[in-house]
Amino acid sequence: MTSMPSEQVRRLHPRLIDTDWLVLRDLHAAIKELASRVTRKGLTALDFGCGSKPYEAIFTAAGARYLGADFDGRGDLAIDSTGHLQSQDQSADIVLSFQVLEHVRDLRTYFMEAKRVLRPDGSLLLSTHGTWLFHPHPEDHRRWTRQGLCAEIASHGFDVIECVPVVGPLAWTTIVRLTCACYALRSIPFVGSKIGQLLALVMNTRAWIEDIITPDWVKNDNACVYLVLARPVAEETP
Repeated sequence: MTSMPSEQVRRLHPRLIDTDWLVLRDLHAAIKELASRVTRKGLTALDFGCGSKPYEAIFTAAGARYLGADFDGRGDLAIDSTGHLQSQDQSADIVLSFQVLEHVRDLRTYFMEAKRVLRPDGSLLLSTHGTWLFHPHPEDHRRWTRQGLCAEIASHGFDVIECVPVVGPLAWTTIVRLTCACYALRSIPFVGSKIGQLLALVMNTRAWIEDIITPDWVKNDNACVYLVLARPVAEETP
């Protein structure tokens, strides 16, 4: 039996001692819920910027054909240096994009390519940060409000069907403090990582409670991550 890569395991099965446990747990649950509405046997799901393919199993379990696309030969399909997919027009039923958009410099090309490879009745399932720490991989360009993200996606030819907030401001401020504290603790030999794990147990539990008590009207517009389901707008014929 082939074991999953460590990053894939971390995203699918985050531990309470991980600093981003609550974000990864709730994002995974949200992806599963929306994926169940757009995925069925025989469809092709193309993961645009797949990385370690952390959510591949969600789509293959539903019977979809999963294809990962990334730079430097890390996917089943290549993305060239200009951001174009090496894939035929209208070759995918679902385009996936998880925690990629904030790293994209040229949004126009990114969305044009997503729309090009999608079939007319296809779906775009995309997540990105509303609020988070700077994290270049290798670049980090932007954060969105809910309104701004939906408007951005719509301006590139997609109709936003749903925008799901993941982790509200009470919790993510706690998580940010935890992340920074654990980073500092790593510099302490021998005991730093153990202290960080104990701190994570406490702070993650606090963040979980804080997110439960955060009103939806607050979380909706102040989320750490947004997960969007969108569909391509049909081109008007002259």
